[in-house]
Amino acid sequence: MTTRRAILATALAAPALVRQANAQSQFDWKRFRGERIEVTIQLSPRGTLLQQANREFEELTGIRCGIEVVPEQQHRQKIIVEYASGRPSFDVAELSLHVNKRQVGKARWNTDIKALIADATLTAPDFDFADFGAGMVQYATQADGRMDSLPAFADYFIIYYNKELFAARNIAVPTTWDEMFESAKRLADPSKQVFGHVGRGLKNANVVLWSSYLLGTTQRDMIDANRQLITDTPDAIWAGETYKKFLREVSPPGSIGFNWNECQTTFMQGRAAMWVDGIGFAAPLEDRNRSRVAGKVGYALVPKGPGANHHCALFGAGYGIPEASRKKGPAWLWIQWALSKGNQLKFLASGAGVPARSSPFSNEQAISGSHFPREFFQTLEASAKIARAGLPEIVPVTQFRDVIGTALTNTISGADVATELRRATAEFKPILEQSERES
Repeated sequence: MTTRRAILATALAAPALVRQANAQSQFDWKRFRGERIEVTIQLSPRGTLLQQANREFEELTGIRCGIEVVPEQQHRQKIIVEYASGRPSFDVAELSLHVNKRQVGKARWNTDIKALIADATLTAPDFDFADFGAGMVQYATQADGRMDSLPAFADYFIIYYNKELFAARNIAVPTTWDEMFESAKRLADPSKQVFGHVGRGLKNANVVLWSSYLLGTTQRDMIDANRQLITDTPDAIWAGETYKKFLREVSPPGSIGFNWNECQTTFMQGRAAMWVDGIGFAAPLEDRNRSRVAGKVGYALVPKGPGANHHCALFGAGYGIPEASRKKGPAWLWIQWALSKGNQLKFLASGAGVPARSSPFSNEQAISGSHFPREFFQTLEASAKIARAGLPEIVPVTQFRDVIGTALTNTISGADVATELRRATAEFKPILEQSERES
């Protein structure tokens, strides 16, 4: 039954709601009708959904929009080649912040989104920039203060754990890396080929697991304020020792060749009690047609390390507009539509992506109607508050992953951690210095 208090609250809110509705109705979504823009995004569930919903944008704005969806690695190469040409074929591009941010920022290839947000004639009244998580906004902002992409989607590293195995041994979810290692030893069952942990051992792919350990130390970062590599320090070596210990002692044989897909398969088969990796891999785990652990998966924050910091590794994407585009206004309308509260909520509810906005995490209707447990959404919300870049913001990030990744892989075979990290740091130093000298 409606209470007097509820009626009063509605009445008090009504004027504000009316003003907002009036402002929204007065915003001219069709000011660029008849224009055409080109958008290039990565092949992913969210990319597919945006492509399928494109007609909605065209009807809203009268703008014709061509959306190109390209596989991830090809897309990263494509946009850099076209940016460098000075004549990109696109007006909006998806940017992998953990790969291309520094390169795009140094070259000043994209326009500053902050200027567009401040323009009331171009930004809808309900855009609500404050709804974007602070961690993702910082991630999308360059060192000089320019935000040359609007944060779109985040990928936080979390713990996936098998609730059934934990309950059988009466083990609590670990909150430190030491606890996690001890729990992994107790959860292993060699007679059933069940291991306490699974993680990436493959060169290049493995660096993001090592960085998850490093983020929990006092050091936390991989480069210092002077853009010098700090990957052979005591904290970095501790992270390497932790990586070696987990991969050698509590993970499946052959982990040296595991990327995320092998880890995911192992966990889905019920052969690993814990797995630390990106939240973007959650959807198949809850698919009862593919996963033996569907309905049994727990989600938790990554553990704390020995230092004062508690961070989870953050990776993500943003949408940017080339400075060379002559269609910045129409392009900005597309980004607002693509990253609206409604669209970001759809992506979260469907498992197509973790939004950069905060409001979807507290949408009760979406949470209660999702096939993910409430714990999943709670972990996302908590991870957003402790998220920090999981890779250094440098141009040669792929080479960094190769060099450091080779060192880490060698440790799984028994090599000394300190020796390997010192060798790798020395090897990569001139590569980084060269990239910093280049304009």
